[in-house]
Amino acid sequence: MRARGAQVTDIVILVVAADDGVMKQTVESIQHAKDAQVPIVLAINKCDKAEADPEKVKKELLAYDVVCEDYGGDVQAVHVSALTGDNLMALAEATITLAEMLELKADPTGPVEGTVIESFTDKGRGPVTTAIIQRGTLRKGSILVAGKSWAKVRLMFDENGKTINEACPSMPVGIIGWRDLPSAGDEILEVESEPRAREVVDWRKYEQEQEKNKEDLKMIEEKRKEHQEAHRKAREKYGTLHWKERSFIKYQEKKKQKPIKPKEKVERDSNVLPIIIKGDVDGSVEAILNIMDTYDASHECELELVHFGVGDISENDVNLAETFHGVIYGFNVNAGNVIQQSAAKKGVQIKLHKIIYRLIEDLQGELSSRLPCTLEEHVIGEASILATFSVTEGKKKVPVAGCRVQKGQLEKPKKFKLIRNGHIIWKGSLTSLKHHKDDISIIKTGMDCGLSLDDEKIEFKVGDEIVCYEEKEVLAKTSWDPGF
Repeated sequence: MRARGAQVTDIVILVVAADDGVMKQTVESIQHAKDAQVPIVLAINKCDKAEADPEKVKKELLAYDVVCEDYGGDVQAVHVSALTGDNLMALAEATITLAEMLELKADPTGPVEGTVIESFTDKGRGPVTTAIIQRGTLRKGSILVAGKSWAKVRLMFDENGKTINEACPSMPVGIIGWRDLPSAGDEILEVESEPRAREVVDWRKYEQEQEKNKEDLKMIEEKRKEHQEAHRKAREKYGTLHWKERSFIKYQEKKKQKPIKPKEKVERDSNVLPIIIKGDVDGSVEAILNIMDTYDASHECELELVHFGVGDISENDVNLAETFHGVIYGFNVNAGNVIQQSAAKKGVQIKLHKIIYRLIEDLQGELSSRLPCTLEEHVIGEASILATFSVTEGKKKVPVAGCRVQKGQLEKPKKFKLIRNGHIIWKGSLTSLKHHKDDISIIKTGMDCGLSLDDEKIEFKVGDEIVCYEEKEVLAKTSWDPGF
């Protein structure tokens, strides 16, 4: 979204907090401004705070080739406070001065050109776009084309929601009258008539379809080559065999391909998370989808995007989620009481968020919940073997280890392992645990004991270690890191 803004604007006002200094988003904004080759005016905000240090901000920016006028550069720096309104007029004057020096001008005559900044669907007004006019003067009744949508302008409003009759270059304007919802970042062009607009849109759709067909044909060709190669290898494998031998081998291979059992199918399905994304505006959905594109943990749990769109959550979204056993994520949108009741009846989760980071954290948690729990070993006690001997039980001799507890305690019901020279040579449970001649269940630090294992083939050696431990299930966490 920042990159799109930098491409549209003529002057970037870089706002940096005087107390926080240069942050990651500041560096990102500087890079976008440089890529778009747009000049910068620096606004150092929160200068009313006691801990504010504007000079520190200017010095930090030197590392990113943003040199203020105080340090011999050409970037104007204005100390402002959004809270108190201090120096906001000075910031406006600095911006106007730079615009005059750059001789920024636009032609208010001729066909309208502009850019879609954002688009969304309003319940009462249908598809709505906010746009910046870059050339010409937009008036009611104008015919516009943007992306694969067109509009006859029915209504326009300014940044305060006030209805206006015309919009000149550099004006932000809301436009109502679109047949479909264009995407944020689409270029707006004025055409002479509705038939011409339909013709342009149809041509663009046709071109997109042709491009898609080319990609599909390319993919089909690759698949065909794979099948041909597999078929060739199979022919080579069976080519020299008698038909009876060939039939027998094929029968054996087919027998090995067992059908998926219901339990296995449930386990396989649990490793897939189908989701539906709904956002308030096109740019929000784009940002969420871009973050999802960074998902790189498909080997743990497959993330499947079933549907995405702009607007409030609808009954159709709930039905889709029910069909695919998915989760609906909404960003800055609403789900009415009727929709929520319907979702509850169908067992569909609806998760609404106002902050994009919280939505992604929630998604990470949902992905983690689909992963199998991991077992962690918690050591309860450790003992060293001081002597070995055997006792006769009936007709057989049972090896016994004489131990002393060095740390913690040994508890007979828990699990044990035998360690020799740093290697685990046995894991299991005890058949007996004695202190002198008494059978006991717990031996504490410093006490001596005799113990025998459930595997009589294991031979003890002086110096071996006996570790008592318990296993606890720990919830797994997805390895996906979206980068914030």
